[in-house]
Amino acid sequence: MKHLLLPDYDFDTYKGVTPEFLKSIGKTCVLCDIDNTLVPYDVADPTDEVCLWVKSLIDGGIKLILVSNNEKERVELFNKKLNVPFMYKSGKPSRRTVKKAMSILNDDKKNAIMLGDQLLTDVITARVSGITSVWVPTIKKVETPFFRFKSAIEKPFIKYYYNKKNGENK
Repeated sequence: MKHLLLPDYDFDTYKGVTPEFLKSIGKTCVLCDIDNTLVPYDVADPTDEVCLWVKSLIDGGIKLILVSNNEKERVELFNKKLNVPFMYKSGKPSRRTVKKAMSILNDDKKNAIMLGDQLLTDVITARVSGITSVWVPTIKKVETPFFRFKSAIEKPFIKYYYNKKNGENK
């Protein structure tokens, strides 16, 4: 059985999630976190690199939806350049998040991955929903007590994941 806090795949950045990678694992939909996955949490707009990545997914036949727990204004502003489906205050980590996202995309969850930087929201969302999880390291640490607490919980699981991936915990 897969562990609730361990991802199926990881990359150094979101750019590792290419149409070729997705097709190689039989996936055609990306549910994507924004803050600290695509850009630092304090950057309002997508970078040119993010815009090119989104375009490459769409041109490659991949459906994309932004799935954020942030406020409507933040997500709408970020999405202005991208113009893709999005969800704000999405309720991660909940099964309903994936169910709603798949309804918006008009697709089946068997075709989807969840891409994000947090084990406690993004990876768990994927796990409880039965979709593939792809984890990337946080771009910029948030130094609030809440995020320091979450980071402290995630840290041993990230260490275990990398040890297992490198064959140290067989």
